[in-house]
Amino acid sequence: MHIQTPAIVCALRNHGEHGAIVRLMTPDHGLQAAYVRGARGRRMRPVLIAGNVVEAQLSARTESQLPQATVELVHSRAPLLSEPLPAAAIEWATALTATVLPEGQPYPHLHSALEAVLDAIEAAPSANGWGTALVRYELLLLAELGFGLDLERCAVTGGNDRLVAVSPRSGRAVSAAEAEPYAGRLLPLPAFLREGGQASWQDIVNGLNLTGHFLLRDLVTERLRPVAEARARLVERLMRAGGLA
Repeated sequence: MHIQTPAIVCALRNHGEHGAIVRLMTPDHGLQAAYVRGARGRRMRPVLIAGNVVEAQLSARTESQLPQATVELVHSRAPLLSEPLPAAAIEWATALTATVLPEGQPYPHLHSALEAVLDAIEAAPSANGWGTALVRYELLLLAELGFGLDLERCAVTGGNDRLVAVSPRSGRAVSAAEAEPYAGRLLPLPAFLREGGQASWQDIVNGLNLTGHFLLRDLVTERLRPVAEARARLVERLMRAGGLA
C-alpha cells in the first residue's frame, strides 16, 4: 500500500519513545492512521498539530500493517491555538472526526466540509462568522454515518411551513403550531438551517445543542467522554463570547 495525499491532521497519540500515531483526514482515502517517526521531536511537533494541512506519504507492506508516514507541512493553523474560542473549535471538529469515522472509508464531502470549517475559523473575526459552518458540518457527519435529521417537513403534518423545533427522539422537524403543546420538550430549530443567512449567537448555540443531542446520543458514547468534554468546553466558550452565560 502506498498513498500520497494532502491531509488534515486530526489527532495524535504518542507511541514508543519518540514516535506517534497520527490520524489524518484525506480527500480520497478517508481517515487514515499511520505511525510517524520522530513525531515528538522539535522539527515535527509544529507540523503535527490538529487542524494543520500536510502532504503525507503513507506506506505499508500489507493491508493489515499500520502504515508508516512521512509528512510535510502545507499550511499551519498553530497561531489560532493561542485564541481560546478558535482553539476549542478546532480541537472539537478534529477530535470528533478522528473519533467517530471508520478508518479507510472515503468521505470526500466530509473532508471538504471540515476544510471549509477550519478555513472559516481562520478567516472570521468572531465565532458568529464560523459557527454556522460548524453546525452544518456536524449535521453532514450525522447524515454520512446514517443518523441524518429530517429538517424539511413537519413530523406531524408533513408540511414545510414555520418549522421551529425538532423532536429529540426522531430527529424530525416540528411546525410552530404542533410544537406549542410540547414547549420545553423539543429542541429549537434555528432559522439559518432552513433559510441560510446570518445567525445570532443564540442561533449558533441552539444549532450546536441540536446537533450535539444526536451526536452524543448516537455517536459519542460513554467511553468517548474526553471527546464530549471537548465539545462542552466549546459550547461554554461560545456562550461566554456571545454574552449568553
